[in-house]
Amino acid sequence: MSRMNKYLVPLLTGAIVASLSSCASSLANSERDKAGLPPAQTIEASKTTTKASDASKSLTGAISQATTTAPSKNTVTVTIYQPDTQCEALVPEKVDVSSVESVQATVGKVLEERDTADFNLAGYRVSVNPNNGVATVDLRIAPGSQRKFVSLSSCEQFGLFGSLRKTLTANSQWKIKKVRFTEQGEDISL
Repeated sequence: MSRMNKYLVPLLTGAIVASLSSCASSLANSERDKAGLPPAQTIEASKTTTKASDASKSLTGAISQATTTAPSKNTVTVTIYQPDTQCEALVPEKVDVSSVESVQATVGKVLEERDTADFNLAGYRVSVNPNNGVATVDLRIAPGSQRKFVSLSSCEQFGLFGSLRKTLTANSQWKIKKVRFTEQGEDISL
């Protein structure tokens, strides 16, 4: 098997680099920052034979299929809830998050959708009291945000607070029974 890896690793690495560079070059720099990609670079491919190219395409497809069907050992699959288009119900969606601090990572996934042009969060902290099952989500509004929590519409409040509450209480592995929202340690009153 290690003999096979000796030949596959350079081939796979080349295929992955070529694939990433073609995708990355089409992203604008701001999109690259959001995706966590390095600045655009030009990568020159070395000459390869047709057989090597065909093999790398087959292997790239196999790797892509394997990574989409099986989560990494460093991730866990959780269910997050986002509002539907009518703001009447919360729709479940399965996502993979880091298994290290999975509660924090899950809250981050839910909050990705909440920033708008005039309402921005600067950060958040999550703590869970294992004795009573209460999670406290401390939200921080960005200093330049034009709007505050009290100015959110009922739909926006449902999308922010309802999504977080349902996501945290519905994932039974965390044993969260209740969610409390604060802003810099003070309860949020709406």
